[in-house]
Amino acid sequence: MKIAVLADGSQWQELAVATTNVEWIRCVSEEDFFKYDTDIYINVMENALMNDYTSISKTVLINSVTSTLKEINAPENILRINGWAGFLSRQNWEVAGSINEEAKVFFSSINKIYTTVPDEPGMIAARIISMIINEAYFALGEELSTKDEIDIAMKLGTNYPYGPFEWADKIGIKKIFQLLQKLSLEDKRYLPAPLLQKRTLL
Repeated sequence: MKIAVLADGSQWQELAVATTNVEWIRCVSEEDFFKYDTDIYINVMENALMNDYTSISKTVLINSVTSTLKEINAPENILRINGWAGFLSRQNWEVAGSINEEAKVFFSSINKIYTTVPDEPGMIAARIISMIINEAYFALGEELSTKDEIDIAMKLGTNYPYGPFEWADKIGIKKIFQLLQKLSLEDKRYLPAPLLQKRTLL
């Protein structure tokens, strides 16, 4: 199986080390990405939503944590995945969209499990992690503890690989803020903490 990938350096490392059972083709530009004839296409760059995929009939996986397929009016061959830092190396990928046989073969080939999720902002894991990060910023803003202590407590208490502030640094605080802001339009529980919002302006 051939897989064309448009990714930055860290995303590429997360994907390419996943398996040697397939031929990974790293693309460095959109032009490069669209010229290959491969079995599957993966675009996990930040501008993944801005591309026109009508020239590709094969399955395309795009990094779209906040925007839904419905919102971007995506064709049926497009699937949403979470391309945030640390998520591509996970064993289980959350996927929004219609899983066809092509996609099933792809996941099997790269030794990944997939979980189909509703086409909603944040899917599941990103919502949870964003809420944890948000609560950590509320606690920090109220001077309940320090960043290091909150990170340590979360890792020891829940066995998470990272603490909330480590997650925020790894993913990018602006991405967390954008997701929380969007989710808060439907549910005020997701309103970003004042300190988190302030940090996005730095």
